[in-house]
Amino acid sequence: MKNGPRKGGAGLRALPQMSALLERPAVRDLISRDGRRLVTALLRERLETLRAGLKRGSLDRAALEEALVDLTPWVDRETRLRTRSTLRPVINATGVALHTNLGRALLSQEAAGRVAAVARAYTTLEYDLKTGRRGSRGVHLERLFGLLFPGRAVHVVNNNAAAVLLALNTLAENKEVVVSRGELVEIGGSFRIPDIMARSGAVLREVGTTNRTRPGDYARAIGKSTGLLLKVHPSNYKIRGFTAEVPLGEIVRLGRRRRIPVMIDQGSGNLSDLTRRGIRGEATVQEAIAAGADVICCSGDKLLGGPQAGILIGRTALIRKMRDNPLSRALRIDKMTYAALEATLHHYVKGDAPESVPVVRMLSLEAGVVERRARAVMEDIGGRAGGRLNLSIRSGASLTGGGSAPGEGLPTALLEVRSGTLSARALEERLRRHDPPVISRIERGRVLLDLRTVLEEQDRTIADALVAAAD
Repeated sequence: MKNGPRKGGAGLRALPQMSALLERPAVRDLISRDGRRLVTALLRERLETLRAGLKRGSLDRAALEEALVDLTPWVDRETRLRTRSTLRPVINATGVALHTNLGRALLSQEAAGRVAAVARAYTTLEYDLKTGRRGSRGVHLERLFGLLFPGRAVHVVNNNAAAVLLALNTLAENKEVVVSRGELVEIGGSFRIPDIMARSGAVLREVGTTNRTRPGDYARAIGKSTGLLLKVHPSNYKIRGFTAEVPLGEIVRLGRRRRIPVMIDQGSGNLSDLTRRGIRGEATVQEAIAAGADVICCSGDKLLGGPQAGILIGRTALIRKMRDNPLSRALRIDKMTYAALEATLHHYVKGDAPESVPVVRMLSLEAGVVERRARAVMEDIGGRAGGRLNLSIRSGASLTGGGSAPGEGLPTALLEVRSGTLSARALEERLRRHDPPVISRIERGRVLLDLRTVLEEQDRTIADALVAAAD
């Protein structure tokens, strides 16, 4: 008995050979633009998809002919789609200065320039030009940290969670760490202090209650197995009402009496007095040093305004132990982070951080300045939107964000945008799909833009994006 014709056999014979496809002029143009490897891989992928459809019987001859006509345009679209970077610059018009989802702190112009310079060159990362021998990474920051924090040593790792992990593992592995229950915080991405502590090998010893902890709670918890007293910045929340916490200075005095080191997870890396800018309760690294903390952990990309990094500042003997810990190699930073952090610290040494470090400058803006810029954007739009947008300005609040200054807002002026034909969600989406994307926020059915977190040279782009969204 003869076998019947194989399902899809005729259609399969209609599929072109790869060698013939690669000789087509349009395909050769794609190869010159995107490379032979990528174009060939996509052609092969598309042919396999068509072949599978024919074998299953889900693709008829008409659909096959249409797919073959679209074959080169399909490869063209796919190469653009798959090679386009998903890490794209956006304009942050949310009013959240340290927006974690948008990358937190912007680097200063000088810091960005230093990153570009070292990225394209071999560097003295671990090379001593004087001796011609291997050098140390740490020396690149020691001079500046020495000027900012005399008498304290420093070590830098890849983020603040890593700094806390390294410090706990170095100082309290298999020992108890005493910490208030009210400070067992969860930081971004579901990372919790107790979890980091467990991974470090330290043993958690909770004291006090969620809302009230007293000096005696710490004192009673200290025993032979105590390795460290820990205070944690609450980061992204505040407890109000019937509360009590122990100031860092009191914990330090207790630690001195009992000969136990005291560490604070300061978090934000704040080096500026923000009370003059209306932000209260955000302590500085300098205050932690003045209180006598033995080790201070903080971030580089929050209120410090630099790259992502975890900074450990403290007594020389303790910092030296952390540098010698094998974990330090796993947590170390690269040459570009060193370059960005060095340039950022230089602004603080020179005293021009309020003008040069973007996050500090943003938080320093008066609401009146933000309002004048918002009105200028409205004037720029003028009649370009053809009356399709209703623009107004109202008062509101900007936020620090990034787990810094929780609950503290700054007075600002918001550009409120309404459309006669589009919903707030549709308008917000059009702004988000603009090139470059403009990230706004929606409150009570209104699209709001806060220019505090928009660079002044981007104001024109905001106007253009609104005009385009109105079409």
